[in-house]
Amino acid sequence: MVQNVTAGNIVDIFDSESKIAITDPVYPVYLDTNVMGGRSGEFNKETGKYENIIYMPVSSENNFIPELPQITPDVIYLCFPNNPTGTVLTKNQLKKFVDYAKENKSIILFDAAYEAFIQDEDIPHSIYEIEGAKDVAIEFRSFSKTAGFTGVRCAFAVVPKTVYGFTKSEEKVSLNKLWNRRTTTKFNGASYIVQRGAEAVYSEEGKKQIKENIEYYRENAKIIKDGLEKAGFIVYGGVNSPYIWLKVPEGLTSWEFFDELLEKANVVGTPGSGFGPSGEGYFRLTSFGTKENSIEAIKRITEVF
Repeated sequence: MVQNVTAGNIVDIFDSESKIAITDPVYPVYLDTNVMGGRSGEFNKETGKYENIIYMPVSSENNFIPELPQITPDVIYLCFPNNPTGTVLTKNQLKKFVDYAKENKSIILFDAAYEAFIQDEDIPHSIYEIEGAKDVAIEFRSFSKTAGFTGVRCAFAVVPKTVYGFTKSEEKVSLNKLWNRRTTTKFNGASYIVQRGAEAVYSEEGKKQIKENIEYYRENAKIIKDGLEKAGFIVYGGVNSPYIWLKVPEGLTSWEFFDELLEKANVVGTPGSGFGPSGEGYFRLTSFGTKENSIEAIKRITEVF
């Protein structure tokens, strides 16, 4: 199954009145699928937020560590290494969310799409490295960024049989059984050729090639991060992640920075405001390009700013 489709389809097993918590900024699929599912309420143009969504802001002010929700959610979306900020949570920081979910009967939807880029030992590759997570967490795994399956598409969800939801009358419901019923009813599985490609990922040669690819993109991320920092930009991410999250120059909005970058340097990135209101003032670049283009892009950016 496709990772962003999995992240979107998983909401089918939750009630339409479920309270949803997301980090802000956030990968848009988490929010948009719940808007489509009728859980968001009205959109406030002034704040850029939906009335029924619980926002957990992440920015340089809190070191990109989301605080535990003040309003108890039924579902908490977490993506680490994070898209778009490229930041991470340590095992101790993630454990606070697991403990919170257990205490409040919340379910964590954990997106581990970028775990292959992790280098630091204290950064978990899976939420199931955290004690108790098998009782409260569903994890998404993707071949897209790990093995270059973007466009080909293949992913899977891990739904432990120990994870339960609760009805309004506090009756326990197996989410594993619900997800299995939903998936076998609406989805026939990835094509055979895609499955064989995914199988090859785990072969000796496949692992070797993937490691080489990941190292290549890690080097690109370092080139971009180091180049921007030498030019005076404040930069986050880019170490355990393919994403580089930078503060835009003072006096510019993220979209104004996008326009100047495109017009003056012929470089394209993503305005932070596209990921949520707390993304304003930031900008995302990625390491998914050639080394030559990464070097050239930084050269052009530093000549303009």
